[in-house]
Parts: sequence; structure tokens; C-alpha cells
Amino acid sequence: MTGGGLIIAAPSSGSGKTTITAGVLRAFRKRGVRVAAAKAGPDYIDPGFHLAAGAALSVNLDPWAMRPATLAALLERVGTAAELVVCEGVMGLYDGVDAAGTGSTAALAALTGWPVVLIVDARGSAASAAALAHGFVHPPPALARAGLSFAGVAFNRIGSAAHLHILRDAMRANMPDLPVLGGLPAAPGIKWPERHLGLVPAGEQPELERAIARAAELIEAGLDLEALRQTARPARRAPAGDTAGDSLPPLGQRIAVARDDAFVFAYPWVLDGWRRAGAELTFFSPLFDEAPATNADAIYLPGGYPELHAGRLAASRTMLAALRRAAADRVTIYGECGGYMTLGAGLIDASGKRHAMAGLLPLVTSFAERKLHLGYREATLVSPGPLGRTGQGFRGHEFHYATVVDEGPGEPLFATATATGHRLATTGLRSGTVLGSFVHLIDRVAANV
Repeated sequence: MTGGGLIIAAPSSGSGKTTITAGVLRAFRKRGVRVAAAKAGPDYIDPGFHLAAGAALSVNLDPWAMRPATLAALLERVGTAAELVVCEGVMGLYDGVDAAGTGSTAALAALTGWPVVLIVDARGSAASAAALAHGFVHPPPALARAGLSFAGVAFNRIGSAAHLHILRDAMRANMPDLPVLGGLPAAPGIKWPERHLGLVPAGEQPELERAIARAAELIEAGLDLEALRQTARPARRAPAGDTAGDSLPPLGQRIAVARDDAFVFAYPWVLDGWRRAGAELTFFSPLFDEAPATNADAIYLPGGYPELHAGRLAASRTMLAALRRAAADRVTIYGECGGYMTLGAGLIDASGKRHAMAGLLPLVTSFAERKLHLGYREATLVSPGPLGRTGQGFRGHEFHYATVVDEGPGEPLFATATATGHRLATTGLRSGTVLGSFVHLIDRVAANV
């Protein structure tokens, strides 16, 4: 691996990680540095901001959901793509699936050896910010990670140069071995619009370029970029364990993939894995009433925002008729989350209006009464099919606000459990060659190779 890496992390969500990561990427790109990016955890959206900022590549790195072999392959790929890899953390540094921080940004940092740049929101604080930084650099034993290192601290949302001077003095007095890499002012002109699943995707933000350019200006003025780059380290080679193989087996030889603003949540490494396995991929837009390729022997409907476009999808008669013909012809059709809802009989939008969907699975979902479903999932196939044999295990995540009005009767797809092993009800449905669930699959389980 050639490119050195570092991790942008913080004590909590909302500290400015995405803005700072995008700004750092753009600032180095302006200097002629070939940059790549990564995102800790399962987030689909943030990598889009990394690419818009100039990253040659952005990959998800998930120490809970991914096998060591998958992590090793992705680290190799991102490391050879650039001179500098900037990884954006998830939530707070030590926040994971349990009280010990399993799967956290800290766990990823310890695994990769990439040093952590700790972003501290300094609003309303002075010397107390040094105490907060000290607590994160020296956590209690249950959260400590062997191999975790810190590149330094950067203060966000400082009030003035005098405020930053106080913060530097406090760090110098209390943590002289932790460099202060700089400070950034509050930037009211930079705002990323949000919706119910997080930030509005980069491709839907007309002011994105202006915001990234402004973030880069603030980074250039406020952070010591040369010192930041000197802290980067090549990733350690993760123990590969089993061979990397594919995260998910190809659904067919010729796979048609839905891709537009309603179906945006497809992991690139899954699609790339299908190509490496010899599958041919084509793309179609359900929102523009495009039918999947007529020679496709499999169709993939990834997650996204069908609840925001239910009327247009219901009016896409050519696309819906093509899905029904494909099902009648025994073509494999697989839907995840939003794709699963689209394969159902109906989708009720936020106003309470019901829209007819493909009608290939006995499922009716509603966005009129939102209910949050969020968390990692262990998913095990209850019967053989295009995803593998009975008992094949996967790891993935669930994140949606849809309420299930009616589901079934029918053959369930997965037996599921939480990340901590708590058993849940079976999830998903299968009818002939049509299958789907709310779980976004990330990787298969090594033990079932």
C-alpha cells in the first residue's frame, strides 16, 4: 500500500466531520496531492461528498460488518489509489455496537494504524476543551484500543483568534504531547441540507460545489496542512483470514441494476465484486420509466428514497410491467429496503395516499406514520436461493422510517439478530424468484464460505 492515511474523528456526531473531511480532501487536491477517502461504518451518503471534493475513490470500511479479508482488500484498493487517504469517522470516536465500542471508529483506527485527528467543537468552552481531549486520548480501560494513536487535535467553531490562543495554551499546559493542528471558525455559509435518512445526497445539492470550496478555504486558512499530511501512515495489513471472494454472490450472469434518485444506496464494492466474478451489469432508471435490459437474468433494486417518489414510480407503467414480466419468466429480482418496498403491493406516502407498486411481494408499507428502524443485523438465509444455501449468513444494517402495514403471508427470507446477538423475528419475503428485505447486506459471514 502506497498511500498514507489518517482518520477524522470527533467526540460526537454533529462536530463537523463531513465538512472538515471534504475541505481537507479539496485543499490537498488543490495542492496537487492525489487523494482518496474512506468512511467508517455503513453510511452510503458521505462517500458521495468525498468524491465531489476530489477523492479518486471513497470506500466504506466497517470493522463490525466486514470480514478481515474484505477489509484487507478495500484497504489495499484505497491505499494504492492515492498518495493520501482521508477517512471520515462515524458518530463519536468510541461509539460502536456495545459499551466496549465494538465496530467503532476507534476500532478501525487501531486495526489500520491510521492516526486520529480529533475534532473538538469548541463552542462555549475554553480550558475545558483540553479536559475533553484528554479524556478521549486516555479513555477508561474498557474503551482503550491497542495500536490507537492520535495525530493531534483541531478545534472547530472557534469564536476568535483569542479563543484559539486560549485553547492552545490549555492544550500546551495539560497535553503538551498532543499537537494542536489549528482551529476553524463557525461557518454559517456552509450547510448541508438534511432529510430523514441523513444528509441529502451530494448529487441532489445544487450548492455543493460552493460549500466544498468554502470549506477548503477555511481549512487552508485554519489548519496546518503540512503537519497534517506528515501524520499520515500506511495502513497495516489486516489479517486476511479467508480469501476475500465476493461480499455477495452475483445474482445472475447479466444483472440489471436500478439507479436514480430513488435507488441510490448500492455499495460499489458489491457491484465491483459481481463484475470480478464475471457478471455483466447494466443500469436503468425506474423514475424515468426505463425497463431493465431484456436479456437480464437478474434485477437488483437497491435502497434509496422510493417514499419520496412514490407517485412517479406508480406512474412508471413500462418499468412496473417489465418487472412483472421478468418475475413471470423466473428472472431473479432482489430488492433491499427501498427496493423491497417497491416490489410490494403498495406504498403509502407522507400525505397518506397509497400508490400501487410492482405487486410481486405481499407487502404494503407506509411513510405517513414514521417509525425509526436502525441498527446492524445478522441475517441468515432460511432457504436456498440466489444469495446462497440455507444457513448462509450475512452482516448488514437496517435504517428506514417505513411502517409495515401488511407483510405476508409468505416465505420469509432471513432469520435475523442484532449486532449483540439478540434474536429478532424473521424478516423479508420470498415468492418464486422474487425476494427482498429491509436489510442492506454488507458482507457474507466467513464461517459459511
